[in-house]
Order: sequence, then C-alpha cells, then structure tokens
Amino acid sequence: MLLMAPQLSIVFSLSLLLGIASAIDVFGGMEFSYLGKDGPDRWGMLEPNFAPCSIGKRQSPINIQRNLTVHNKLLKPLTRNYNSVNATLFNKGYSVGVRFEEYPGDLWINGKNYTLKQFHWHLPAEHQIEGQQFAAELHLVHQAAVDGSFAVIAALYQESNADPLICRIIEGLKHLGGENTIVPLGILNINELNRRSLKYYTYVGSLTTPPCSENVIWIILGKVMSISKEQIIALDIPLNSDCKKNARPCQPLNGREVDMYDELS
Repeated sequence: MLLMAPQLSIVFSLSLLLGIASAIDVFGGMEFSYLGKDGPDRWGMLEPNFAPCSIGKRQSPINIQRNLTVHNKLLKPLTRNYNSVNATLFNKGYSVGVRFEEYPGDLWINGKNYTLKQFHWHLPAEHQIEGQQFAAELHLVHQAAVDGSFAVIAALYQESNADPLICRIIEGLKHLGGENTIVPLGILNINELNRRSLKYYTYVGSLTTPPCSENVIWIILGKVMSISKEQIIALDIPLNSDCKKNARPCQPLNGREVDMYDELS
C-alpha cells in the first residue's frame, strides 16, 4: 500500500469530481488542440468549465527538480494488480490509447482502491526532470469508485529500443483510423506493468487536458523506459494534425511539495 504525505490527502468538492469524471471520459471527445487558437495557452478561455487551465494553482505537468523534492519516508512501494484482459485501441484525435472491456486490475493508495481505466501516450513527454523533455510519456489512468477521484502513473520514455507493450499493439496501430476510431485488440498482456518500482515522484496536480481539473494524484516513475523511433511514428500517425505534439507545457509548482520514494536510499 502506498502511504501518501498528509498534503496529498485532499478532499475535493463533488462538483469538481463530476467535472473531472466527464472530462477524462477516458473516453469522450474534447474540442481543443495543441496549436493555434485552441492551443494550451487558450484552453482556459474555450469553455467556462475549462477555467482551471488558466487560473488553477495545482496544474500539471511540472518540471521535477531533484534538489527540491522531499524524500518522504512515509511513502510505500506501489501496489499494482493488473491482469491480461480484453482491450480496445482507441484514437481520440488528441491521443492514442488502450481501454478495457473487462476489469483490468487496480492500484492502492492510502487504503483507497483505484481501478485502471485506460492508458495513453503523449509525444513528447509532458513531465520533465531537471528540464529534460523525454521522447514520450505513458499515462496509466486510474479512478476510485468511492469518490471518482483519479490517480495517474506516468512513465517517461527515451528513444532507444522498442517497448514490449507497444510491440503488442503495433499491428492495431497500423489499422487505427482517424479521430474516434477503435481497433479491438483481444486479450492484451499487461503483466509487465506490475513490476516493482524502486523509485518514484508524487504530487497533487491536475488533468493535463481540459478542463484541467485539480483532483489528480500523480506518480512519476523514476525508471526511464525505452521506445523505438518506429513506435513513436506509429503512435503519432493517427493523431489530428494539430495534435501531433500533444504535450502540454510544464506548469508552475506554486509552492506544492513533490515527494520522492527511493527504495535504495
């Protein structure tokens, strides 16, 4: 079980929870882009409920500076229990990802259960470490049934060898069409996502897409994964032309604490 620092135990209003749930619709389409008049610097003005994108004080992603993180000894190893289940590849235009047709497993934080809902990629990565932007970022999106809150595990990729998980969906990516298309994947093996994480960073933030609701516990894995150039291209091709670089710029920390778990220190 992962024990979060006291400042991570935040109670949010029901209206905010409902807003985030409808927004991430892991699932529904949104009218925004990453370029021009609908780009990240204007998200907060596109819709009234997108206002947090402009005025929020706990926005994501962030640049993690190691010398400013707190080595929190109360943090525990991640407890993840994922299973191989029937899955579907989807294209929302602004991101490509995988959703599940059966119960895929869960994540436990502070005694609360968060069910894995979907995972998707950003090209390039959204979170940075010491100002370094990585080639890609995987978001494992979890939701708690008890209150609708979210926990997202993020994995950063450097361009190198092929990622085994993406290898399993590469044929589906080749057949994926434009926005709002899907490709059934059948039973998808996601067992490697259960691997023990020796190091991670965690903080309270927001969705990185509108409405940027501030009700997300972020967990950024310390181990950088690898992705091939061919896999980056395969994930990029289905995206809308104005979402080819679907990484929101880093947001101000605004006094938030970023905690670190390091099993080896």
